[in-house]
Amino acid sequence: MKLEKIIEIKGNLELLSGLHIGAGDSEMHIGGTDSPVIKNPHTNLPYIPGSSIKGKMRSLLEWHLGLVEHSGGKPFGYSHLKSINTSARKSAALNLIRMFGISGGDKVDEQTAKESGIGLTRLVARDCNLNAVWVKDKQDRNLLVTETKFENTINRIAGTADNPRNFERVPAGAKFDFVIGIKVLDIDSEPELVAMLLTGLKLIELDALGGSGSRGYGRVKFELVDADLQKKLDGIDPFAEAA
Repeated sequence: MKLEKIIEIKGNLELLSGLHIGAGDSEMHIGGTDSPVIKNPHTNLPYIPGSSIKGKMRSLLEWHLGLVEHSGGKPFGYSHLKSINTSARKSAALNLIRMFGISGGDKVDEQTAKESGIGLTRLVARDCNLNAVWVKDKQDRNLLVTETKFENTINRIAGTADNPRNFERVPAGAKFDFVIGIKVLDIDSEPELVAMLLTGLKLIELDALGGSGSRGYGRVKFELVDADLQKKLDGIDPFAEAA
């Protein structure tokens, strides 16, 4: 196998609703929020970890390709391929494994790895930093780059608000710089890998990124620099065949 090229797909990720990706902060700070967003420790600015994009994309693609039932709810791996009995689905599943890699517990011998081409994870998802122009605009107008959203539960009998809590979010309208890479080997089909990536981005747009997506958080829109790729992304209907 030979690495022939690395494709970089760049653009902006725009928030259409507030985004919360938690920092996992277990400490309570006076005047702080119950659930802060993850921030760069050097700039104190929010960012989107590449792992959040990669993980959500993989999960949605596994559901879309009908692979979840074969893996028992775990990330789909090479050992699950034997349970798939259609060549088209098996081919798509193999491309997914090539794109996202396998876990350490998914044992694959060297010969099988060479023949199937799963030795190298193709997808490289970079951390997304807030767009510098967007940040400067907010700083010039003395505006904050995050918001605090208060939530509670309603007591069905008393009709009162219970368990008040607050979440820090990056507000709608924020823009992040987006870069994702695909390694292409000589045994790969570049169009198939790119098509899978674009389908994954479209599924994220149709679903949500980060936490609390069912409550309206995390709606995003990808704006790619490459006009042809953007046109393809806009034209994707992942569920057209099932309609």
